[in-house]
Amino acid sequence: MTAHSSPPQPNRPPSATRRWLWIGLGVVLLAAGGLALVGGEHPAQAQMRGPGGMEKGQMPPQPVTASTVKTQAVPVWLTALGTVTPRSYVNVMPRVAGLLQSVDYKQGQRVKAGQLLAQIDPRPFRIAVEQAQAQVEQTQAQLAGAQSDLLRYETLLKQDSISAQQVSDQRATVAQLKATLDANKAALDNARLQLSWTRITAPVSGLAGLRPVDAGNMVTTSGAVGSNTSSSSSTNSASPIATIAQVQPVDVTFALPQQQIGEVVSQLMAGKQLETQAWDARNTQLLETGRLVAADNQINSTTGTLDLRAEFANKKLALFPNQFVNVRLLVRTIPDAIVVPTTAVAVGAPGTYVYVIGLDNKVKMRVVKTGVAFDNLTQIVSGLKAGERVVTDGLDRLRDGREVKVVQPLSVQGEAKAAHPGAGRAGKPAAASGAR
Repeated sequence: MTAHSSPPQPNRPPSATRRWLWIGLGVVLLAAGGLALVGGEHPAQAQMRGPGGMEKGQMPPQPVTASTVKTQAVPVWLTALGTVTPRSYVNVMPRVAGLLQSVDYKQGQRVKAGQLLAQIDPRPFRIAVEQAQAQVEQTQAQLAGAQSDLLRYETLLKQDSISAQQVSDQRATVAQLKATLDANKAALDNARLQLSWTRITAPVSGLAGLRPVDAGNMVTTSGAVGSNTSSSSSTNSASPIATIAQVQPVDVTFALPQQQIGEVVSQLMAGKQLETQAWDARNTQLLETGRLVAADNQINSTTGTLDLRAEFANKKLALFPNQFVNVRLLVRTIPDAIVVPTTAVAVGAPGTYVYVIGLDNKVKMRVVKTGVAFDNLTQIVSGLKAGERVVTDGLDRLRDGREVKVVQPLSVQGEAKAAHPGAGRAGKPAAASGAR
């Protein structure tokens, strides 16, 4: 039996096989690229975009806070450092010498004019009054006898029973006794006055200081000797019976530079009462509101300032003598002034400028001219108009043409969270976020 074998297959060269593989791969890549062009952007372009679809290299909007330019009346205040001075400050001194029997006022409390402050032992002065009264009565009796004798002498003279010289002498005696009576009456008035001075009364109404003397001290017309404010080594020092400061009303003295006084003095001379405010040392609390009442008659050549004085009613005793206060003097009010928050104004190489937000939310730097500043607001004399929006926070990160996103200040956000404590994150109500 004869075996039959299949005919031999021809061998293909390896290079031809690889060629067909590369051609097939190219066709597949071309097909994939065509599908990508039809379905959307090229994968390479997708890689060029960052989060949110923003192309790499493009700046995101800068978060800033903003405010709208508005118009309002702007007060023009002048500021200075002032000192509270009492309307009057009195050291009450004894007017007679003696033993201090009592001190009848309360230290640190208000006293009224005529109120009894202290009492000096009046007994020696009452005795002096009685002695003077006796002298007056004695002289009155002598004068009455001399006048009676003169009347009788004149009658006898008419009858030619007495000499004219005797009548003349009697008339001189009567005149002398009249003069003596007048002197004795004056001595009596003086004794009574000395007695009245044993009652030491307040010459003015005001606030009494700390008591410098105690009852039992000897006092002279120079003051109390050995007061409780004196040291043991100076027992001969003298002190007043009381000190009284008149603080209702009270004055505040302050000084302004000579460059600022022109408008102030002209209005003061015209009879206008300029409003004046007294603020505490930290300039955070308004203590009292008063009025400007006087200006000095010359400028201090050393400091170049003019001293002014304002009056305050001080009903609540918020102002004390020698207290330092910050004074604000209202000179005038500018109506319909353009104002922006002070934080919107910056100073740099271009000068004073602000960043204005356009309709496309892009900012543009604009040079402005500022005026007066008050209550965290600044007047804009030129460069802005009402209704425009300016950046108030984040100016240091801005350039012309930069896109911005206006957000609320942190303080406003905190107030909103406090008003709605149940609000969840991302603006969703807490009830929705907590639902099961």
